[in-house]
Amino acid sequence: MAIIERWRVNLLLRITFTLLLSRCRLVLTEYLQEFEISEGLGVGTTIGYIGHSRPASPKPPPPPPYLIVPVPGSAVDSDLHIDQSTGEIRSSIVLDREERSYYSFVAIPLSGENIRVEIKVRDENDNAPKFPTPFMTIEFPENTPRDMKRTLNPAKDRDLGIFNTQRYEIVSGNTNNAFRLSSHRERDDVLYLDLQINGFLDRETTPFYSLLIEAYDGGTPPLKGSMTVNITIQDVNDNQPIFNQSRYFATIAENATVGSSVLRVFATDTDTGENGRITYSINRRQSDRENKFSIDPKMGVISVNKPLDFESKDVHELVVVARDSGVQPLETTAFVSIRVTDVNDNQPTINLIFLSEDASPKISEDARPGEFVARISVNDPDSKEEYANVNVTLQGGDGYFGLTTQDNIIYLVIVSHPLDREVKPNYTMIVTATDQGNPPLNTSRTFELCVTDTNDNAPEFDHTMYYANVLEVADPGTSVFQLSAVDRDEGNNSVVSYSIKDTPETNSQWFQIDSRTGLITTRIHIDCETNPIPQITVVATDNGIPPLSSSATIVVTISDVNDNEPIFDQSFYNVTVAENENVGTCFLKERMKSPSELLPCTVVCEDVFRKHMVLFINWKYFGGIINID
Repeated sequence: MAIIERWRVNLLLRITFTLLLSRCRLVLTEYLQEFEISEGLGVGTTIGYIGHSRPASPKPPPPPPYLIVPVPGSAVDSDLHIDQSTGEIRSSIVLDREERSYYSFVAIPLSGENIRVEIKVRDENDNAPKFPTPFMTIEFPENTPRDMKRTLNPAKDRDLGIFNTQRYEIVSGNTNNAFRLSSHRERDDVLYLDLQINGFLDRETTPFYSLLIEAYDGGTPPLKGSMTVNITIQDVNDNQPIFNQSRYFATIAENATVGSSVLRVFATDTDTGENGRITYSINRRQSDRENKFSIDPKMGVISVNKPLDFESKDVHELVVVARDSGVQPLETTAFVSIRVTDVNDNQPTINLIFLSEDASPKISEDARPGEFVARISVNDPDSKEEYANVNVTLQGGDGYFGLTTQDNIIYLVIVSHPLDREVKPNYTMIVTATDQGNPPLNTSRTFELCVTDTNDNAPEFDHTMYYANVLEVADPGTSVFQLSAVDRDEGNNSVVSYSIKDTPETNSQWFQIDSRTGLITTRIHIDCETNPIPQITVVATDNGIPPLSSSATIVVTISDVNDNEPIFDQSFYNVTVAENENVGTCFLKERMKSPSELLPCTVVCEDVFRKHMVLFINWKYFGGIINID
């Protein structure tokens, strides 16, 4: 230990002596050793060995041990670990070139010579480009010319060379490719950035852009940083006001008071601020020199300024100007046509023409829907037009009639639904004409329309079957039954005549009927024994063209009378009866020929006993029995 301590003391003395000699410009032998290491390597990484010579070096430096003397401020003691006995240099921390790129110290061997050691930290791509602020706000007037530049904050990269910022790119927000980037590198090795107008800006189309710009270095893969540039497009007065209509129309009565509003014109300007604030005026050099009208400069409301007179001038044409408030104002014009209407003091008149053959108010009941009934034309004395703009309505008719027009000039009354005179023969209707005045005036005309008859109904009997009685002894011409049919038509179409349908099988030839009254009488003698219940078919026919008819059946019951004598099969009967026959013994049977049901008759016979015998004949069985009384 004592030896080592003495060696150190001697070494310090030598160093002190060496420094004194250096001040005295005495030069001893000095060696230079240089090392390089990449930044970012782990703690304990070997950087190199002091005393190892390079192949090109003429003389190797002295071997260890060494006394290490750091250059003041080089952070050798904190960042590096140097083994004095072996000369090995290792990292004590993860080296960062951006924090310290260079280390220097002196290694003094036992020989007292100097070995100057320099360590350079190599750059690696461990830093991304970084903008000074994440956001940036700029403004461009919308009339900025193409290629105009605006300098943006550049992105800086702490790395060197290729690892520094190499390029910029607009990632998003560049609507319609309105902008592009340009860059240039200056002596401070910063890649400066400019934003250029790539096309034409229009605030009314796109008033705001938000560009996301990214900066890339030259690493593999490249590292990047980003910045958002918010761009506001400033308005310039490049749009003139635009009316919502190129021509306006209005109507006002001639008795409108001064100050009455006529209409409002409206224009818009897509510019903002003063460039978009509009004022209205009337061009007096081109229109309304009499100052009949005025206009509100802010609202655009046109009002009556002086009394109007329909008779002197019924149409006023105005030229209205809309002007913005820009430094160099822009303007546009619109035309306003104001029609003055006459005061409504006359009622419309109605001209009604019926379209029947004799121009009378009538229509046939067989008229089809759509058939014309009448023609209506109207006139308004207040209107200067040939055909006044009058509204025509039709009331009444129970929905069977309507009103139609194709030009609002001539109106036609038409049939809307099928008619039936027998249901309703007359309709009362009212035609009303109303003008467009304020207040509107109207007039009405009432007419009664008659529905004329067509033969569309056959005569109708109350029943389809009738019943009558008559004695069979009735003489020809005897009344049997009177029936009546009603025809709902009118005139000749309702005149009914009667006839009997010829049906020999029912003995209709026994009867006759009065064609006018419908009275049925016997035509010849009738016979119950031939047909006790004859039937008559009566036909009722109207007088229409073509005629219509209907029929009914009359069942006639003929009441029998005793108009036929019994008839024996023989005029003489020879019967022998024993004298001792009991009373009630049948001695003769006879079948009688008579239609009567049961007729008693007394037959007086003289026999050997001179007795009377009563003959009972049962006509129901068409036979008779003679008994002893």
